[in-house]
Parts: sequence; C-alpha cells; structure tokens
Amino acid sequence: MKTTNLQLKTLPAALLAVLCSVPLLAQSETPDTAAAAAAAAAAADADKGAPEKVLVTGSRIPRATLEGPSAVTVITNADLTKQGYKNVFDALTNLNQNSGFVQGEDFGNTFTPSATTISLRGMGPNHTLVLLNGRRLADFPIAYGGTVNFTNLANIPSAIVDRIEILTGGASAIYGSDAIAGVVNVILKRQAEGFDVNLKLGGLSRGGGANRRLQFTGGHSEGALNTLFAIELSDRDPLWSRDRDFMATRPSATPTVILGRRDVKTKNYLDLGDACSQLGDLYYGSVVKSPAKGGSNCTSQNVGPTWWTTQTGNRSKNAFGSATYALNDNHTLFADVLLGGNDTYNNTRGPSWTSASTNGSYFLNQNTGAYEAWNKYIAPEEIGGANRYNRNWTDKAFSVSLGSRGHITGTSWDYEASYSGSLYRSRAQTPRALANIDSFFLGPKLGVDKSGVSIYAPDQARLTKRLTPAEFDTITGLSIAKDESWTNTLSVTANGEVWQLPAGLLRVATVAEVGRQGFSNTPDLAGNDGIYNSTSKVDITAGTRNRYALGAEVSVPLLKQLTATLAGRYDRYSFAGRNDGKFTYNTGLEFRPAEQLLLRGNYATSFRAPDMNYIYKARGTGYYSSSTDYLRCAQAGQELDKCEYANRSPGFDYVQIGSKELKSERGTSYGAGVVWSPSTSFDVSLDYYNIKIDDQVTNLSSDALLRDEARCGTGKLDPKSPTCLDVYSRITRNPATALNKPNEVNSIRVNPINAAHESTSGIDLAAKYALRTASLGNFLWNASYSKVLTKRSRQFAGDELEDELNSMDSTDWRDKGKLSVSWNIGDWSSTLAASYYGKIPQSNGKAYLTPTTLLNGSVVYQLNKRTTLSLVVNNLLNRVKHDTTGGWPYYPIGSYSPAGRAGWVELNYHFGS
Repeated sequence: MKTTNLQLKTLPAALLAVLCSVPLLAQSETPDTAAAAAAAAAAADADKGAPEKVLVTGSRIPRATLEGPSAVTVITNADLTKQGYKNVFDALTNLNQNSGFVQGEDFGNTFTPSATTISLRGMGPNHTLVLLNGRRLADFPIAYGGTVNFTNLANIPSAIVDRIEILTGGASAIYGSDAIAGVVNVILKRQAEGFDVNLKLGGLSRGGGANRRLQFTGGHSEGALNTLFAIELSDRDPLWSRDRDFMATRPSATPTVILGRRDVKTKNYLDLGDACSQLGDLYYGSVVKSPAKGGSNCTSQNVGPTWWTTQTGNRSKNAFGSATYALNDNHTLFADVLLGGNDTYNNTRGPSWTSASTNGSYFLNQNTGAYEAWNKYIAPEEIGGANRYNRNWTDKAFSVSLGSRGHITGTSWDYEASYSGSLYRSRAQTPRALANIDSFFLGPKLGVDKSGVSIYAPDQARLTKRLTPAEFDTITGLSIAKDESWTNTLSVTANGEVWQLPAGLLRVATVAEVGRQGFSNTPDLAGNDGIYNSTSKVDITAGTRNRYALGAEVSVPLLKQLTATLAGRYDRYSFAGRNDGKFTYNTGLEFRPAEQLLLRGNYATSFRAPDMNYIYKARGTGYYSSSTDYLRCAQAGQELDKCEYANRSPGFDYVQIGSKELKSERGTSYGAGVVWSPSTSFDVSLDYYNIKIDDQVTNLSSDALLRDEARCGTGKLDPKSPTCLDVYSRITRNPATALNKPNEVNSIRVNPINAAHESTSGIDLAAKYALRTASLGNFLWNASYSKVLTKRSRQFAGDELEDELNSMDSTDWRDKGKLSVSWNIGDWSSTLAASYYGKIPQSNGKAYLTPTTLLNGSVVYQLNKRTTLSLVVNNLLNRVKHDTTGGWPYYPIGSYSPAGRAGWVELNYHFGS
C-alpha cells in the first residue's frame, strides 16, 4: 500500500490561542492587496515568475487568479471616467446585477433622500453588505422606507477608489450578517507619488442640474513611512419638475384645488367670488376658477410640478487619509481615516392648510350654521419662492481603522489585528405648520359643539387673501430631527499554509471579531408640546447590540485540476435582552480540465440579523407624501391616470411600531458557471445563480398594502386568504356615513414579523476581447448581460407563491446588459458604452414599457505628461423614457431619469514626483 506523507506547517501556539480565545466577528479583509486586475495580469505572465497572490472579495485566502468558485465583478477607477459614472453609487446602480427597484432621489417624500443605495438581485438594500477596504461602515441612521437599515454610498471620494469588487450570492460564512444577496467591497488606493488636481464641470442639455467638482489627491513615501490623501468638494444644483416641459404641468390630470370652501353635509362647494381672478398670477399664472359641485373653487394644473424636485441639490465635502509605517520586514502599522459631509435639499410638496385638520378637518361655521371644510394650497409667490419650503439634511460621516499587519516570523502565516470604527450623524430640517394656523385663517376658536366639533366665525377674506412672506413666517416653523448611528469592531485575521498535499498546499484562513453598534432617532420633541399643527406624539427610538463571531476557511487541492473551498462561521448577536446565534457555511469547487477552462460551483448559507430599526422602533405616526386608493379607483371604474383618488398629496396616515421578538432571516444560495480564456486577448463566462430567503421580515409598503386591498376587494384574491385578512386588519377606513371624507383611508398600520419568503434565479454572461494593432492602436470590447429567470415571493405561510417576474406590479428589471468599446491610440483614448434596460410594467400595470438602450461616450486626451483633458457625455441621444398611463409626472419614477443628456469637461493636472 502506498503511503502519503502529510507535512504540517508551523503555526505558533500563541496565534492559535488568540484566535480560539477571542470571540470576534469577521469582516476585515486585508486592505493592502494588489488590484484584482493586476493579479489576473500576473497570472497571464507566469513566465516572469510566480504570480503575486491577492485577496479577492468572497474569500480570506490569497489567490493567484481573479476567477474562483464564485463570480466577482470588478469596476476599476478608470471605468468611473470611461463609462461616464459620476461617482461610486452611479457605477453600482448601473450594474447588471443591480436589478431591484429602490426609492431614489426622484421618488418623492422618502425617508432617505440624502442617501443612496442599491438592491442586488432585487432582494432589497438591506440584503447587500457594503464594505470599505473589507470593513463595515455605520448604517445610515435613518431606515430606508422607514423600515430597514442600509449603508449609504454617498461619502466615498471617487478619486481615491482603486476598484470596486461585487460578489453576488450568499457570503455570511466569510463576512457575517447581511451578505445574503451579495457583497460590495470598495477598495481604496494604497499608494501614490506626487499630487493631482482634478476639476470637473457639467450640466444637462435640457437645463437644470448643473454640477461642479474639485479633487485634490496625493501621496508620498519616505523610508518606512507611506502616506496618501484625497480631498473632494462637489456642488450640484437640483432639477425641478418645471425644468422639463413634459412634466411642468398636469394638463390631463384632475387639477389641484388651491382654494376651496365646502359644505361637508351637502358636499357642495361655496362660491368664492372673484378670488380666483385676483390670484390668477399664482403658480406661474395658472390659477383659474373651476366649476365644482354646487359652486366653484380655485384650481391649478401646476401645483405638483411647482413643488417637486426630481434631483436633489447637494453640496459635499469628503476627505480621506492613509498612512503605513513598516516597523521591520515583517510588521507594518497602518491607519485610515475617512471624513464626509453632505448638505442635501429637496422639495416634494408645498405648504397646504385644511381647516381643523387635528379635529376631523371640518368645523361649525357660526356665521352660516353649516359644517364646513376650508382649504388652501399656498403658492411659492406668496412665500418668497419654492426654495423657502425646501427640506434640508446635513450629514456627517466619520470612519477610522488602525492596526498592525504582517508576517509571523518562522511560519508561512500572515496576520492582521485591527480596530475599526464608524459614526454617521444626520440633521434634518423640515418646514411645518404651527399650531396657530387655524386661527390665522379662521379667527379665534369659539368652543366646540356637543359632538366636539370646533366652532369658528370666520371671514372668507382671510381665506382668499394673498399671503406675504412675513405672514407665512408667522404660521410656519422649522422642525429639526437628529439621527445617529455607529459601529465599533476589533478584529484578528490570519492566513497561511498548513499541509502539503499530493496536489498542492492546503491553505487556511481564520478570523475572530467582536463588535458593538447602535443608533438613535431623535425627532423634534417640541411637537409633543403642541407647537405644531399636529396631535401626533413622537418618541425617541434608540438601541444597541453586541456581535461576536469566529470563523475559518480552508482551500483544499483535491487534484491538480480540482480545488475545493470550505468556510464556516458562527455569529452571535445580543440585543433587547436576548441572544440570537447563527452558524453559516459555504462550499465551492474549481475544476480546470484545461488551462484555458474553468468549471465552478458554489453553495452557501447566509443570514441577516433583524434590522435594529425593526427591533427598537417606538410607536411612530406620520403620513405618506402621496397615496393612491386603488380600491376606490377600481370601484369607481376609473383608470389610474384619470382616477380622482390617485396620487393624492399629502397621502394617508400611518402607524408603525417595532418588535423585539424578531429572529434572523435565513438565506441559501447556489450557483454554477464556466469561464473560458483561450488567450490573454479573449475570455467569456456564463454563471447561474439561485438565492432564497426564509423567515424574511416583512413590513409592507403602503402602496403594496393598498394594491392588495384592491385585489381582495375586487375578488382577484380570495378575501379569506391570509394576505387579505392581514390587509383588512392593517387598513382602517372612515365610515361610509362620515360627514367628511367618507370611506377614505384613515390610517395604515405597519409592523414587522418573520413571515415572508423570497427567491430569485438567473444568469450572468460576460465577454471581453482585446485587439492590439501596430498602427491603429488598441481596441477593447466588453459585453455583459444579466437575466432574471425566476422571482417568487410569499407574504405569509399559507399564501400561494407569487410570480414577481411576471407580475405587473413589480418594477424590478427583468434583464439588463452592457456593451462597450474602447480605443486607445497615442495620446487619445475614447470609449462608447451602451446600456440596455429590459421591459418593466407601465404605471397602470396593463402593458410593458419597451426596452431602452442609452449611449454614453467619453474622450480623454493626454495634453502632456502632466495634463489630461476629458469630455464625457451621458445619454448621447438625449432620450427620456415617458409613461403617461399613471398620470403625472409622466415618466417611470425611480426606473429612468428625466434628466436627458448630461455632459462634463474634466481637467487633471499632476505635479510633483
């Protein structure tokens, strides 16, 4: 019998003791790795020596090639300019794998208009883990959609980005919680010599949205010390709806009543005399007298467009600093600091007033003896311009990491021990009506009737009078909310060679980590004292949790052509007086039957600890920016684009509470693929993925609830199904006999539970071809395509699986693709890139919008060895996707941009070394 000798490599007992005794959590990838692209190039040049091993996202074991058992997409710093990406978020949101719909800056009165996020594979922002140099950042302190926590992508200076690596699929066995749909790892540059000044100016050919950016970067090495820094200042104007002709008015929609007086019993409007003609110049001269039941009111088609920004205004200041100091050949100290500051402003609805809105929205008019409802939508001309009613956010972010890394003398092992911390603060300023607004328009309150209805003896002239900015200031205050989140982590990682197997070396990586994180949401508590025109009470929401983990990964060469990887990790979270632990694992296989061919497969389990916002949320109340009553539209037989109950602003009220009994979500994913690289000039890959989430925390959006209510009420869903019974318990309507607003939604209750299931599968195809010529320069073609094959979900156990892929309610992308060609010759470099977006449903859900292709182009010219001039144009053909089926604003909000063609001129000058 043949005996195989296994040789154990040396590992100091002290290191083993540290890794086994410290219950720590793993997220920290060694940040001073070479670029993944450099690794691939090194592998291709094997004749020059053994290729350098680098870390690739999805593993803690250094490898010689970029390709492994899981597909990783890489966006380089050069791609940010050549592909026309404005920043890190812009590059990520254009990924084929980013197929999910997210509420963007044009979505309206969202909870997080000053933040940006993505949804890999359409699984939601909270199922994508975002890392900076392999380390976690603090969550944005305000929950996305008011429900789930996520990482903001807005504070990373693009000039200092080396590359972005994107892994799709489960990776909790490597990184812990959140890595269910994938991991985004933004890797910053580690070294630079000399200094660079970069100036970028741009705007939109259709007007609005002008932007400016200044970057100053540099670095220096002196002996054992290496330093690097980057400073970025940027300024962007907002884009208003009125800046685009097609949505500057709402000609086909029901006009907005800007001045009205109504008898709530007869529902007749009372005539306002010549008030409408006196106010005809308001809303850019669009106010007219319109007939209404029993009388008339003053209306305008321009109210919505006047108070709506489709792109936020932003001023940002970001800085990054990095230093390393080599103590000797084996040990290096390092420190990184990232500072970010953003001032963001937008406008999604103007100031409006409804009489006695805190007490039924109607009053007893002592002068007429009738119960009446008065309303006024205040115009920008009355308050000094629409900007007077902007909402503003001031965000400040801080991240630091420091520690030691190097080689353990006498062994084959490398290590890193580090601390990382991150802090995010946001201050929101929102204009709000003060408590004196009823008396301003109606005069002093005279008491209440036997039913508790307020009594006034108003003068109609108070309602019809044009306001002055000074008068508006007396009835409007500024509500200030302060939000904060933070995370601290201690981490130890190590990797090295353990055994010499017949087919090669068995390599191992270990990790241990301990962390603590927390958040607080502090609304304006002055509202509880009756300062504002609201009876809703607010509370501070805050919480903390501790996290611990220990994990290991092993790479086993089973045969010369076959390598297996196995990773396991245990995470334990402590929060709200209880613990929640989870063990996850993943496996992978790489089979290379020929040098040019790789067959790969992977399987992973994953999890997500309950969102802290879900756990600690105090009882919260508020209202949505706009709401559509799909049930009443259906009952009235009205199409959405013409329905009087569609896109009502302000929207319905909501009540939201948290739950401390939530458990972790569970995920599984698997995939298989093939990579063929017959030469250094050509490669092609095809990968299949499948991701599932169980025990998913569900906190439905109001729009989803209202759509389901309509389906239940019209018989499209079984009224006795779990979904319908749940919807009926969440949506409360006014009685049909109510004097004011009969049958209207009174409130929507939302709270989280572990109930949902979601799954998706699809394919990714990518190819690259390089052509090098002696006289015509070098050409590079890149093509990629992603297609969702299945997307299914279930709200509650017992519900049937819903086919989201073919659902007309889903605005997720079914498929996306890219094709680009770059040409480099002499001092010139140019790129033409086409982005393909597949079909999505029209707003009314009756048909699909056709697929669309957008073209971007860039030209870079090297003026001299120090100076580079670039011209970038996005949306070369100036296309804007229209959709009139859902009414104003007549384009697919959140899916396409109304901006049109955008262009930038960029100048870069290098000086010093």
